[in-house]
Amino acid sequence: MAAFLEAVPARIRTLGAYQPGKSIRQAEQESGVSCIKLASNENPYGPSPLAVAAMQRELAGVNFYPDQDSLDLRAALATYAGVQPEQVLPTAGSSDLILLLLRLLLGPGSNAVGGDLSFFLYRIMTKSVGGTLKQVPMVNHAYDLDAIAAAIDHNTRVVLLANPNNPTGTLFTADEFERFLDKVPARVVVALDEAYSDYAEEFAVRRNVVWSRAFDYVRQGRNVLVLRTFSKAHGLAAVRCGWGAGPAELIGMLAKLRTLFSVSSVAQAAALAALGDLEHIHKSAIANAEGEAALSHALAEAGYPGVPTWGNFIFVETGEPALEVAAKLEKQGVIVRPMKAWGAPTAIRVSIGTSAQNELFLTAFRKVMPAH
Repeated sequence: MAAFLEAVPARIRTLGAYQPGKSIRQAEQESGVSCIKLASNENPYGPSPLAVAAMQRELAGVNFYPDQDSLDLRAALATYAGVQPEQVLPTAGSSDLILLLLRLLLGPGSNAVGGDLSFFLYRIMTKSVGGTLKQVPMVNHAYDLDAIAAAIDHNTRVVLLANPNNPTGTLFTADEFERFLDKVPARVVVALDEAYSDYAEEFAVRRNVVWSRAFDYVRQGRNVLVLRTFSKAHGLAAVRCGWGAGPAELIGMLAKLRTLFSVSSVAQAAALAALGDLEHIHKSAIANAEGEAALSHALAEAGYPGVPTWGNFIFVETGEPALEVAAKLEKQGVIVRPMKAWGAPTAIRVSIGTSAQNELFLTAFRKVMPAH
């Protein structure tokens, strides 16, 4: 090891890198066949045409630095959430905001609490800032909120909850969360990661469930940081724009930790336009719900029922080594996400695509998996 690397903390030297879903280009090079990607929960219908036009208009001015405070976007998001602009912070993706929160509140000797089968980046980020993540076992692939509340101790600074949860797709209702929140000490911040909110909202309407009252807690001044993203239903994953809403004092401190000009002018323009295109978001959510119904039915008929989802992906227990299943599907031209790194060595996560993509996946799945 180079001498200068001896100064790097052990927690960083031993840190595992986050492995994103394999790109189409890489998969095609490895498999030698044309591939579709159903691994990263992206919107298969693309971004709003209004967002594309906004990005194109912005390109001529990329020689100028963007607005550091994202004032126009911040104002629009505050109106959307029904909160004050000083309670809102846009960042380069919602994952960036999670890292800012952990940098702010965690360090050696402190901990965050979450589920053991949740967003993998939570583990990496917590370790990177010197904290410990207490991972509470899931029950039926869902958060055990009572057990998470019981796991909070005097060293806990943050609770990390994804709703719907990634990768299992499960959800807790607004009432369940409120009962949990009442058990959380005011000194602990609950990061409520609602990346898949638009999909969850459509399912909630169809299933007659109140799934979230997240922004109510912000208006009430509760110890909650709500996280949203433009990477999912809005179809803007590549431009990196997310945002959070929470107590103004917390938001102000998080803003101090941002990388300078981290949200590009192109991203700000795209997000602002996408936020206003309700028709595009609604169409994407409806198509996703319809795709989920068809895909879940077909998987169940094949003997591999997925976990009922509230997002744009399905968690499937295959009973076979997930890495091998994913490799076989890739040879058939379909990229999915094996869940071994999450602690589910025989499960895969498949994103819900267009009807044509879903059929390609099902055809490939039936070829590589034994009939049950």
